[in-house]
Amino acid sequence: MNDYKFDDYKNLVEDYLLDFLPKVDHKSIVLYQSMKYSLTAGGKRIRPVLLLAACDFVGGDIKAALPYACAIEYIHTYSLIHDDLPAMDNDDLRRGIPTNHKVFGDAMAILAGDGLLSAAFDVINKDMMMYFDEPEMLIRRVKASYEIGKYSGCRGMVAGQVADIDSENKQCSKEMLEYIHLNKTAALITGSVRAGAQLGGASAEDLQNLTEYSENLGLAFQIADDILDIVGDEKEMGKKKGVDAEKHKSTYPALYGLEESKRRLAELTDNAIEILAPYYDNAEFFVNLARALAKRGK
Repeated sequence: MNDYKFDDYKNLVEDYLLDFLPKVDHKSIVLYQSMKYSLTAGGKRIRPVLLLAACDFVGGDIKAALPYACAIEYIHTYSLIHDDLPAMDNDDLRRGIPTNHKVFGDAMAILAGDGLLSAAFDVINKDMMMYFDEPEMLIRRVKASYEIGKYSGCRGMVAGQVADIDSENKQCSKEMLEYIHLNKTAALITGSVRAGAQLGGASAEDLQNLTEYSENLGLAFQIADDILDIVGDEKEMGKKKGVDAEKHKSTYPALYGLEESKRRLAELTDNAIEILAPYYDNAEFFVNLARALAKRGK
C-alpha cells in the first residue's frame, strides 16, 4: 500500500468530483446547480476515500478507481438530499449551510437526488466501456458496480432508511436497531470498501477481511453519530443536535444509554483494528482511520 494519508485520497476525490458529472442541457441548468450545491458543500468524503484506500491496499491503481470513488460520493450526497426533505428528517441545515430543499425547493431537491443517483451509474458504465478489450479489468469493474448497486439500494442503505422511518415513535428491539445501523450507514461504507477491493483485484481472503473491517467501522461510525447528536458541538457538526430525541429516532443511546453506547463504540473499533492486525504496517491507514472516527464519540 502506498504511503497515502487521508487528505491525499480526499484531495484526489475533490479534484475530480465535478469532472465526472454528466453534462446537463442548459434548459435544465437548475438541476446541475442543485446537484453541485450539495456535492460541493464539504463533508469528510469517507466513502470515496475508503474506496480508493481499499483499491490501493490490494495493489490496484487508485487513479483508475476515481470514477467509482466519485460515483460513491454522488450516491451518498443524493441520500443526504433526500434524508433532509420534509417527508423524511425535515432538516434545515446540512454541513453548516441550508439544506438543498431550502434553497431549491422540495421538487428540485428530489430531482437533484435522482440526478446524482443516475449520474453515479452513468459514470461507472462509461468507464466500463473503455475496457471491452481487457476482460480481466472489465470483470473487476462489473464486480465493483455490483457492490455499489447492492449496498446502496433495497438490500443495503435504502433498506436501512425504510426500517429507520418505520421504527420512529416505536419501541425498537436490539435486533432491529442493529439492522437499521448496519444498513442505513454501514452498508454504503462496506460497499465502498468492497468496490475498491474488487477494482484492485483483491483475493477472497483480503476481500473478506476488508468486509468485516468495514462492517465494524460502519456500525461504530453510526454509534458515534448517535452520541454526537447528544453531546456534540453544533458548529463542528454543521447541524442541530438533539434532533434524534425530538423525532423519537431509534438510536444506540436511546436504547442502551450513553455510557453503554460509548463502550460499544470502543468495542467495535477494537474489532475493526483486530481484523486487519495480521497485515501489520500495510493496514496502518485503516487502523488510524478507525481510531480517528471513534474519537468523535468520546
